[in-house]
Parts: sequence; structure tokens; C-alpha cells
Amino acid sequence: MTSEAIEKHPIPAGFEDALCTPSDYARLYAESISDPESFWGREGRRLDWITPFTKVKNTDFTFGNVDIRWYEDGILNACVNCVDRHLPARAGQTAIIFEPDDPQTPAQHITYAELSDKVNRFANVLLSQGVMRGDRVVIYLPMIPEAAYAMLACARIGAIHSIVFAGFSPDALANRINDSGAKVVITADTAPRG
Repeated sequence: MTSEAIEKHPIPAGFEDALCTPSDYARLYAESISDPESFWGREGRRLDWITPFTKVKNTDFTFGNVDIRWYEDGILNACVNCVDRHLPARAGQTAIIFEPDDPQTPAQHITYAELSDKVNRFANVLLSQGVMRGDRVVIYLPMIPEAAYAMLACARIGAIHSIVFAGFSPDALANRINDSGAKVVITADTAPRG
């Protein structure tokens, strides 16, 4: 423990309901262990479902045959849950804060409305390239907003995305792209670092 004073910051407006005190966390954790079906069922119902789930989990921990499935008969779209459901009440609020590498460049605040527009444009680009539901897409991008747009666009159209680490050698990168069976690789022509 240092002798420095602990700095406290006020909770931003709109975040009060997300506050989880240590005692809240302990209670929720205990419930998740003692009654996982009820706990995760309640948490799952916080999401928007295309087809609501009827079974929370299906697990088999047999050695050599571990199989874990959550909400397996439900269908949802991650993009709807991350973007669309927030538009009616929060279109003008910040959805993503992008901090560029260059400390002289100000942070970029992307609203839900802007995020929705970018994701829909990106989804249309993927569709125009023949990417369909179930197709695989490799995302090989630096940490820029377009990486989030690409991931959410894949979710929107039902494509499967795979993020590839930028530090791989050319051979390792080629192996991952080929092994994934990707129909498309999304990349950038530069990746400046601050």
C-alpha cells in the first residue's frame, strides 16, 4: 500500500445502474455458483433474442469429451445486442471511445448512431463481396475503430470472424488465413504507431 491518496471519480450519468459494489459482486458470484441455471437464465434474458432460449446450459465434463453449450436452442444477433437495441434511447450517446496512439490526437467519440451507420456500411461491403451467413472472415487490422465495425458487421450478416494477431510472421499469418477457410481478409494498408 502506498501513502498516496486514493483518487475517486464520480460515476458518469447513466452508469449508476451498472455499478456493482464488492458486496453485490460477492452475492452475484455466490448465486452463479450455487444456482447457475437460474443465475445465467436471468442474465441471458437481459439480451434480445430472435428465438428465445428454453435451455440455459448443456454440459458434459467427461474426460476427453468435454462439451459445453449455452443457450443452445436460442438465436440472437450480437450486433443487434451491441448496437441496434441502444439506438432508440442512446443514438447520440458515445458507444466507443477510440484513443489513438499519437498523444497529440484527441480521442474519438463514436455515437451509437455513427456506429450503426459504419457497421451497416461495412456489412454491405461484405455482402457485395459475396460474404454470406456462415462464411468465414479474417480480420487483420490494427487497433482502430474499423476493427470493431468489421466484427459487428460480420455479426450483423451472420459471418464468422477470426481476429489475427498483427505480430505473426508472414508464414504464420498465411497458415491461419488458409486454415480458417476465409472467404475474405479485412486489412489495412498501413498501421502507424505513435
